[in-house]
Amino acid sequence: MKFVDEAYIDIAAGDGGSGCVSFRHEKYKEFGGPNGGDGGRGGHVYALADPNLNTLVDYRFSRRHEARNGEHGKGSDMFGAKGDDVVLKMPVGTILSDAETGEVLLELLTPGEQVLIAKGGDGGFGNLRFKSSTNRAPRTKTPGWPGERKSLKLELKVLADVGLLGMPNAGKSTLITAVSNARPRIADYPFTTLHPNLGVVRVGPEQSFVIADLPGLIEGASEGAGLGHLFLRHLQRTRLLLHVVDLAPFDEGVDPVAQAKAIVAELKKYDVDLYNKPRWLVLNKLDMLDGEQRAQAVKDFLKRSRWKMPVFEISALTREGCEPLIRAIYPFIEQVRLAAQPAAEVDPRFAAGEPQAPQAEA
Repeated sequence: MKFVDEAYIDIAAGDGGSGCVSFRHEKYKEFGGPNGGDGGRGGHVYALADPNLNTLVDYRFSRRHEARNGEHGKGSDMFGAKGDDVVLKMPVGTILSDAETGEVLLELLTPGEQVLIAKGGDGGFGNLRFKSSTNRAPRTKTPGWPGERKSLKLELKVLADVGLLGMPNAGKSTLITAVSNARPRIADYPFTTLHPNLGVVRVGPEQSFVIADLPGLIEGASEGAGLGHLFLRHLQRTRLLLHVVDLAPFDEGVDPVAQAKAIVAELKKYDVDLYNKPRWLVLNKLDMLDGEQRAQAVKDFLKRSRWKMPVFEISALTREGCEPLIRAIYPFIEQVRLAAQPAAEVDPRFAAGEPQAPQAEA
């Protein structure tokens, strides 16, 4: 299925039905009185966060969504039926904004959450409503109210705890396959990953976190090079970034340090807040280097890059070093999550201050 993370739709709730003017007619009852019923309510439009969806492709080619109008009132005290509601299923993490003003209306962050996004119009009153001691035969009714109509922009930002960042062919897809249940396409050519892939990493019983693999980022992405950098929006809700670096590139002319610095520069151009997120370094493909080459490559990279955040040495292909990486990520993610809760809900063990990252493994 094609991955789509942005779409525009028009929605219209149903109009309310009009009230009815009617009088009771029975044999031998000359003045039966009014019996015109009210109109029915127009159908509402709801947005539902469906955890089984991960793309907005359904809304790329189906833009108009309308609820049914309420039925008009009828005689014999019969009220009109309400219009059928419309429920639009969207992926968890979808942001709904006003297409004209850009104002964010709501975010679907909880699986199964259902939110009213367009209210149906109320039904009009029939003449039965206007009967009184001084007005025995009212001939008044009111029309139904119109339903709400909106033009919306849908934007998907995937919900993940950890995001993988790096150049094409750095081994991000191999890494997410090694540590989670995700099975993305893996090949020996650049830009194999064309859309985000999510995987659940099981650390232990009732202990897990979600990891996201994104398409490769290259220098000049902010100017449209490669796949651009708009997919970086999917990292904005993560708690930790793993910067994956290929320490044994096939092309001997490629400098891993220059590539890593280019990624960081593109990250800063896109979003300063994203740039300031905790970011750990993952030196990958070390199985392609022997012992002396490996130690020297790691030492040279750290010396030239002046990396100050935690560093992990792994081989995603052989899974060497993956277990220590996962064991370090989970407690860090838990501390960040707890630190973000209101003070009254924070576990006393983590109430001292900001979450601490593990010591770098150089």
